[in-house]
Amino acid sequence: MNLHGARILITGAAGGLGSKTTELLIRAGARVIGVDIRKPEGNWPGTRFVTADLTKREEAREAIDRAIEALGGLDILVNNAGTLSLQDAGIQPTLGSRHSMEVNFWALWNLTAEAMPHLLKTNGKVINIASLFAAVNAPLIPSYGASKRAVVAFSDSLRMQYHGRVTVTTMYPGFINTAIHTDAVRQGLSVAKIIDIRPLGLKLVSLEEPVAAAAAGVVRACRRQYRDVGTTRMGTLTLWAARHLPSFVDAFIRTRIGYMIRKGTLKIELDNPVFP
Repeated sequence: MNLHGARILITGAAGGLGSKTTELLIRAGARVIGVDIRKPEGNWPGTRFVTADLTKREEAREAIDRAIEALGGLDILVNNAGTLSLQDAGIQPTLGSRHSMEVNFWALWNLTAEAMPHLLKTNGKVINIASLFAAVNAPLIPSYGASKRAVVAFSDSLRMQYHGRVTVTTMYPGFINTAIHTDAVRQGLSVAKIIDIRPLGLKLVSLEEPVAAAAAGVVRACRRQYRDVGTTRMGTLTLWAARHLPSFVDAFIRTRIGYMIRKGTLKIELDNPVFP
């Protein structure tokens, strides 16, 4: 698909992946509306930016209305907004747990539902940004993993129901060093440390995805017809491993985190306020 003149709405546009993806889309000639709960830093590269809390249906509806007014229609919806915090899966759900589900799943559904009448007119495309944690299991992120798996199930259902009328792509980014990890790092879990393997002080491998490479992957998904795909080649390989070698991936992550906790590299302090 030629993106020149394509009308695109992207959520989470003020964040690292969202802002870089927007930059690349505009460079490709697309017309882009960015949506986020916070305003972007510096000069917004697109023509319009909408500030909205997409967990609220009326704000999701208003965001779509403003996008359609500005663009005259909609060809691609990129559901990129997300949040991440840590919880203990063995205790009652926390406020952070509920917030993760609201932002990562319900807000995505809200906006997609509002956008569908317009996407059906153009045989448009929905790109849902899930996460490798939708397939790769890990402790301490029950609400994030559950919300991203819910995104995958929602994408599959939407794809089947609107087959031939709207294209649906699910993307699985890995670790990208952006502000989404701020709360997790504050709580003591650094994914960057977990995936940066340095035996004897020598860097063996890092599974980090550069934000520019991940953004290029999203733009590539806008152009092509993918069903499920990583944002990078390494991400796609990791997704394959998680699906076909789950016990091995589980053992690697469990062993790696356990080792780092015993060594004192990770010191986890969870937030525990619960909701009724």
